[in-house]
Amino acid sequence: MSGRRYFGTDGVRGRVGTPPITPDFVMKLGWAAGRVLGRGRRGRVLIGKDTRISGYMFESALEAGLSAAGMDVLLLGPMPTPAVAYLTRTFHADAGIVISASHNPYYDNGIKFFSGDGWKLPDDVELAIEREMDSPILTVESKHLGKAYRVEDAAGRYIEFCKRTVAYNTKFDGLKVVVDCAHGATYHIAPEVFRELGAEVTTLGAEPDGININDGIGATDVRRLRQEVLAGRADVGIALDGDGDRLIMIDREGNIVDGDELLYVIARERRKCGVLQGTVVGTQMSNLGLEQAIRALGLGFKRAMVGDRYVIEMLKEGGWTLGGEGSGHIVCLDFSTTGDGIISALMVLQAMVLNARPLHVLKQGMIKYPQTLINVKLARNGVDVLTRKPVLDAVATVEKELGNSGRVLLRPSGTEPLVRVMVEGRDEAQVKQLAQHIAAVIEQALMAA
Repeated sequence: MSGRRYFGTDGVRGRVGTPPITPDFVMKLGWAAGRVLGRGRRGRVLIGKDTRISGYMFESALEAGLSAAGMDVLLLGPMPTPAVAYLTRTFHADAGIVISASHNPYYDNGIKFFSGDGWKLPDDVELAIEREMDSPILTVESKHLGKAYRVEDAAGRYIEFCKRTVAYNTKFDGLKVVVDCAHGATYHIAPEVFRELGAEVTTLGAEPDGININDGIGATDVRRLRQEVLAGRADVGIALDGDGDRLIMIDREGNIVDGDELLYVIARERRKCGVLQGTVVGTQMSNLGLEQAIRALGLGFKRAMVGDRYVIEMLKEGGWTLGGEGSGHIVCLDFSTTGDGIISALMVLQAMVLNARPLHVLKQGMIKYPQTLINVKLARNGVDVLTRKPVLDAVATVEKELGNSGRVLLRPSGTEPLVRVMVEGRDEAQVKQLAQHIAAVIEQALMAA
């Protein structure tokens, strides 16, 4: 077994060409992780999951493998990914495991590990687990088998933690909020958090049946949420994804507020309150308008590679606390070690209350640039096409035309045989035309190969 295809990602099916995760693989993964993490002693590991039906099967398989390695298991049940990271720290466990495929359909699933301090496992530990996967399973003596315990108050513990991220004298009384839980892991947590802080809460997507997670609902499909916000004249709509680590919102006028705009609102408020200094981290795909708005606040702005793990790595390296992606992964490292949709939403609601302004007004300080994204299929591994002269010339010409009012990004997909062509600038028609031009040049270069 080579490569870290099942570690440190949102799971699902691993990278291109890797097989689906099976129960026997998961059981051996639990055993291998137990062997490495336990280091010959009795340790303990937390297991949380989202609501997809296969989670029950994989939970049992992990439990069996960990027990065979002599590790105790604390079962959290359905629990958001950031909650598992938090509870792993508070229980002083050796590791936390999340069974989830995040925003993907119910038939996908995967495994994600957290270290005892709530961060992703160190590379050397991941590699050690992979090496152990090649060894035959050797069960410890019966008297040393691990035991399993159900943590009955896991949801309540996390609800209280989320509430403590809001200033104690801040109340959401009078706010009318619609919360969409995507029939996922936040269904029994998110509505209670906002309700206990005083908001009037209407709930969507809180009736999981194992197969309806992310199905036409949640952060990946906000149409129903938008309808509910407008029909109920709510102040805001909150859309979470299946494992609760991403957030998209709807303002009271029915506009979608994406991760870039939410990151700006949070950064502005935290800067105003004196709790944010230094640099905000976005990604290569973050809107140029976000960068300009953040710099206008007197803060720095850096771009990481696409993916919340890269945002977190850059934040840690720089000693900064706030970053995120347009997809809605927003990371506040002074509260959580990973993206947290509930906490991000609390930060936005707090800004609304403290400023006595609705969300559509708070986000006006950021002007989004039109952005066009085109996917160009690669017949083979043709990523080298991006270094060919016609493509380089086309990019240089477009960048010269855009000047300081736009940018170009060519990015190979990490999961599909695609090159993503992104162009953004002030004029939507111009941006679309320029993106189509670069895509056409790439396609011509591929045919000439």
